[in-house]
Amino acid sequence: MKILVFEYITGGGFNRQELPASLAREGRWMLKALLDGLAAMKGLDVTVMLDRRLADSIPLHGFTPVVVDREDDCHDCFDRLIKRFDAVWPVAPEYGGVLSALCRSVERKEVTLLTSPSSAVSVAGDKLSTYRRLLEHRIATVPTRLLEERAFSFYQGENIVKPVDGIGCADSYVIIDKEDRESLSSKIQGKGRYIVQPHVAGDKTSLSCLFRNGEGWLLCANRQKFELIGQQYHLAEIAVNDGRDLTPFRPLVADVARAFPELWGYAGIDLIETPETVLVLEINPRLTTSFAGIGRALGINAASLVLRLLDGDPLIRPSRSESVSLILHRDTHEFV
Repeated sequence: MKILVFEYITGGGFNRQELPASLAREGRWMLKALLDGLAAMKGLDVTVMLDRRLADSIPLHGFTPVVVDREDDCHDCFDRLIKRFDAVWPVAPEYGGVLSALCRSVERKEVTLLTSPSSAVSVAGDKLSTYRRLLEHRIATVPTRLLEERAFSFYQGENIVKPVDGIGCADSYVIIDKEDRESLSSKIQGKGRYIVQPHVAGDKTSLSCLFRNGEGWLLCANRQKFELIGQQYHLAEIAVNDGRDLTPFRPLVADVARAFPELWGYAGIDLIETPETVLVLEINPRLTTSFAGIGRALGINAASLVLRLLDGDPLIRPSRSESVSLILHRDTHEFV
């Protein structure tokens, strides 16, 4: 099987501007884990798109690089390459429709897509659409509504405002008092559509899952730790496979799979756990940062499990169960 891998951040998505340090490091983690997994399999011929600045720093395992220079258009390059391959694995953020556009390009050329289709990304990549789908299927979630710039309407108490299609905590703001509300307009003006949610206190958890045609398989639960700096959350650490019993989460994964039957391959579910309930916050229809630690934590090849979905059910057989911490300081990223 000939596979094209395009991780957007490391593959040229920012080739005409400075690479955002935090996104670049997380992108490298995910790309390395993906290539490590593919390299452990037989019968694969893999090609990897790489930003010129990172071409010498990514372990390729003998795979073929396609270097994206500053003057290149990475989307055109990707589009031209697709038909040369049996399957394509894009990894990209949802914001600005980037991931859905890449998926549609693969679909139009009728090449196998190794992630969720554009139809899934269109729903899961839109926080308001996700909320409505969760509500429709009676899955507990955080109240959400569109923030109208001309008449800001907030929930009682603290609120959080975030882009409809944002990734991570970028451009999200915690609104505590009247002063925060008054300064909000200047921060989000001209940056697209935003939603507002009540700021729910609770443990932040992510679930690493596999999906196919309304079925879901849970790989591990991950504890997320955030720092609140200047009204914005910053992800500080992820404890991949943090050691909890997964049994309570399995029915939720099954519910999400039925509510989002378009999901395929690896995807993440972000939760807020309170003493009273577990709320689904987001669905991430792509590789997530936690993917980078799954191999070390569970001793499984998550990339091979995704490929198995092409022919049947994944055989999830962890050889160990350890917690792996991904530490994301603003000045350094590292595994522990």
